[in-house]
Amino acid sequence: MLKEIASLERGVVLLTGDAKKLAKIFLNLWLSKGKVFLAEYLPFEVDYPEKVFIGGIEEGFEFDGYVLYSLLSRPKSERAKYYSFIAEHRDKLILIYEPKYFRDSLFRYALKDLVDYLVAYKRETMGMDRVDVYKLEEGRVVKKKTYVRRF
Repeated sequence: MLKEIASLERGVVLLTGDAKKLAKIFLNLWLSKGKVFLAEYLPFEVDYPEKVFIGGIEEGFEFDGYVLYSLLSRPKSERAKYYSFIAEHRDKLILIYEPKYFRDSLFRYALKDLVDYLVAYKRETMGMDRVDVYKLEEGRVVKKKTYVRRF
């Protein structure tokens, strides 16, 4: 399912758990295809910095994709503004980067109805990384896959 996400042309991907490596991989793949992104904040470097603009979503220009940072940690009234923005731009690529770890608790938020893929990254104490990938349709899980990397 990670390959599905990497080859997306449009859709909403929520990355939780401070998954900088995965976010960087996805963003670099999309940028290498010629897409231009608007990012609120970028906690990592990309290979194509000339294709990433930093600014707020109310810029007024249309981009091929958007990177929203720490959306679920914002006040409820502010999240509502972002939810309507996401609903209006479903024909674009939207990467929501959440430093906090959300997996099952995402389903308490209205965002679950807008997200196509949830990628929850967690570094386990037993010497491994765990990545849970959920494919969502209308807020319900239709497919789930878990990846484990030992180190």
